[in-house]
Amino acid sequence: MLTKKRTSTAPPAPHMLNRLASAVGGAVDRRTFLRRSGIAAGGAALGAVLPAGSVRKAAAAETAPTARGNIEMKRTVCTHCSVGCTVEAEVSNGVWIGQEPGNDSPFNLGAHCAKGASVREHAHGERRLKHPMKLEGGKWKRISWDEAINEVGDRLLAIREKSGPDSVYWLGSAKHSNEQAYLFRKFAAMWGTNNVDHQARICHSTTVAGVANTWGYGAMTNSYNDIHNSKAIFLIGGNPAEAHPVSMQHVLRAKEKNKAHLIVADPRFTRTAARADEYLRFRPGTDVALIWGILWHVLDNGWEDKDYIRRRVYGFDEIRQEVAKWTPDEVERVTGAPPEQLKRVAQLMASNKPGTLIWCMGGTQHSNGNNNTRAYCILQLALGNMGVSGGGTNIFRGHDNVQGATDLGVLADTLPGYYGLAEGSWKHWARVWELDEEWLKGRFAEGMMNATGIPVSRWIDGVLEDRENLEQPNTVQGMVFWGHAPNSQTRLPEMKQAMEKLDTLVVIDPYPTVTAVLHDRTDGVYLLPAATQFETSGSVTASNRSLQWREKVVEPLFESKPDHTIMTLFARKFGFENELLKNIQVNGDEPLVEDITREFNKGMWTIGYTGQSPERLKEHMKYQHHFDKTTLRAVGGPLDGEYYGMPWPCWGTAEMRHPGSANLYDTSLPVAEGGMGFRARFGVEHEGVNLLAEDSYPRGSEIEDGYPEFTMAMLKKLGWDSDLTDEERQTIERIGGDSVNWKTDLSGGIQRVAIKHGCAPYGNAKARTVVWTFPDPVPLHREPLYTPRRDLVADYPTYEDKTFWRVPTLYKSIQENDFSKDFPIILTSGRLVEYEGGGDETRSNPWLAELQQDMFVEINQADANDNGIRDGADVWVHGPNGGKVKVKAMVTDRVGRGVAFMPFHFGGHFQGKSLRDKYPDGADPIVLGESSNTAQTYGYDSVTQMQETKATLCRIEAA
Repeated sequence: MLTKKRTSTAPPAPHMLNRLASAVGGAVDRRTFLRRSGIAAGGAALGAVLPAGSVRKAAAAETAPTARGNIEMKRTVCTHCSVGCTVEAEVSNGVWIGQEPGNDSPFNLGAHCAKGASVREHAHGERRLKHPMKLEGGKWKRISWDEAINEVGDRLLAIREKSGPDSVYWLGSAKHSNEQAYLFRKFAAMWGTNNVDHQARICHSTTVAGVANTWGYGAMTNSYNDIHNSKAIFLIGGNPAEAHPVSMQHVLRAKEKNKAHLIVADPRFTRTAARADEYLRFRPGTDVALIWGILWHVLDNGWEDKDYIRRRVYGFDEIRQEVAKWTPDEVERVTGAPPEQLKRVAQLMASNKPGTLIWCMGGTQHSNGNNNTRAYCILQLALGNMGVSGGGTNIFRGHDNVQGATDLGVLADTLPGYYGLAEGSWKHWARVWELDEEWLKGRFAEGMMNATGIPVSRWIDGVLEDRENLEQPNTVQGMVFWGHAPNSQTRLPEMKQAMEKLDTLVVIDPYPTVTAVLHDRTDGVYLLPAATQFETSGSVTASNRSLQWREKVVEPLFESKPDHTIMTLFARKFGFENELLKNIQVNGDEPLVEDITREFNKGMWTIGYTGQSPERLKEHMKYQHHFDKTTLRAVGGPLDGEYYGMPWPCWGTAEMRHPGSANLYDTSLPVAEGGMGFRARFGVEHEGVNLLAEDSYPRGSEIEDGYPEFTMAMLKKLGWDSDLTDEERQTIERIGGDSVNWKTDLSGGIQRVAIKHGCAPYGNAKARTVVWTFPDPVPLHREPLYTPRRDLVADYPTYEDKTFWRVPTLYKSIQENDFSKDFPIILTSGRLVEYEGGGDETRSNPWLAELQQDMFVEINQADANDNGIRDGADVWVHGPNGGKVKVKAMVTDRVGRGVAFMPFHFGGHFQGKSLRDKYPDGADPIVLGESSNTAQTYGYDSVTQMQETKATLCRIEAA
């Protein structure tokens, strides 16, 4: 796009960037950035071009004279996407002076993308929020931490007293470490609300729901590295070449090693699609129809794995009935995909096994997103690609710890570990926390302890809806944005109204974010500076379920504090510090991070977060070089046989030293070595039909067939309870005796004994293709709410309006209106390589800001010519809900006719107006731009309330 700034609205380029630009003869483009950063050579040196203290090669620093003081190398993890790249930080006298990508890391293999190569800037960024501030009389005023905690605390307590605990919304972050995420969910419980959520709701909640309800766990089944073993790679709704750049080396390695066929299905010809053997363009919002069209050819030709389906899949006959409707002609009518190409894709997948299926937010952000993710899973089950190396569903998550924050329960519908909110779930965590359950219950409004909260996608409706329309005692009146970009959400004009209606608005973040400037408030807004993850330590979970331990690189800068310290200060103010930190050592105001890890190790038996002790995690970081770069398994040394980062489930206690589970549902391995069948999560039968596996079980299992989840009663029936130690038996009896199961046994004895006999603690079942508890038990195609295809609405209608997740939700009443005449172009959105998330952090980074300075819309040449639009010209993009954005036009054939694309990383402009003067002095990002979500529309998934950002409508006009 455009790399030269043409207006005077932004500040001039920083001093270092000017020097770099002059050295290379002009503006710094992406290729120049990477070359001059030394990434191509495996380092991160900018050499003599940059002044001392800039990013430098560590090896050179270690040979420097003592003038620079003692040099320490700190091993940490990039804070951007979910690949989990290691960063080797060079620190001198407490100052971070250089960095290199981790050459020993099995994940990044010595590589960085542009964002990873520039993370050092976040540790001393000049545009960070430096001290607590409040908005008073329309001006930002500096205040002390004591003032901030007391004033914010008093305001929130007043709301709680007047309107109840659910009237304050605690919005957490995918940037929390695991320990902070866990403490945040515990903190919300002690405040007395389930109105707590984070970014996962709006990126992969439909993945978690769809995948977990298919085979038991809602996460990536294999790993980036295991893609090396794939012979076919089907990638839909994702663009890892830009969104997860380092992950592309694993995809390309499969192409080099196995001559793997890369099939990319996307409405847009992306940089990933440019590397595909088969590029499949289809209409946004028609994923289910596309997948059923491919599966139609598989079934029509008998290419499905019939024996695998018999042994390991439930309900496939109902899938056959639905797929039979999706003839090649009907699929082309709905999706636009040519029949001959779909047959070719089906044959490639069927004849090149194992094959993996990858998806990202292009598949999830739809009003029927849960149907999409389940359809992807079903295609893999039909081909027998699940539970095998080189197969699986490799779901690329977005933020660095969005997987971990989800696992640790920063969600409106569960406690840590996906235990849910049922009475038994609260009893379990009360035991872990050693708290009186009645005390916890008393913190909640009557009847709300077990009630799912409002998801982050709908918090604005919690503010704006009339109280009688909400399924909670009162409206939301206090909002705490803790590490969240509001411009990543749709309906920004309505969000502005909601922010202005609130009593109190709080931002806790290293940067002010768009939250600080979107509204027109004059008071009642507080900005509290949080430390970055480089200024603390703790664990983080990569997309493949591996945990890694970050070392603290530097002490918190300016007046920033780590998230867990801020939680402690608020808990003290609110009067529950002792309960929150009962078994956690506190040094001054900061809880000991390792103690928090040990506490969730005590309770998260469901997904096996129990074996990864701080000590084991630190060992894995120390011995990164011992792990095979494809299998992730340590070869020799003190960790021999363990998988890197002990990907969950890592069963039992740390003392058991379970190696972790690299590939989920792999029955070729013993459970003790990471093997397992599908989880028996849905009972043993449904309507008289068996749900347990048949003639399928992990290698070495003493039960050579399917079996339910393990309980104490089951151990007794098998005669295996004699293997329990006296201490384990006493713990089980104290909790509940025969009714205690593998999830609630705090001793770990039930898990240990089951594994001793070769069994997975969670049972051995079939994957289910029919989810009888969902609105669509069999995945169906339903037209988007804002569809341009009015001829298809009668055949493929959306849902009836309903109230769920506490808020009224519209479906049919929107779709029955024809918006396509005034808004004829489909609008979708996605990522850029330069920026991440809402972009506040990356657009404040001078190295990245230089690479992409203008917000833009991609428009097809035919549409541009039809509307009198020239490449590079200013245009207005109007949405059906009344929002509009003024952006640059990029005329390109990347998007097909009738489709437009905008990136979602920009903020700081609103409907044609710059908001730069509303930021605190010196804290405005270098690059500002319109938020794509200002023009995006209403629309939410029927199960999870995921926002629909990939298939709405717009009108584009010359400005």
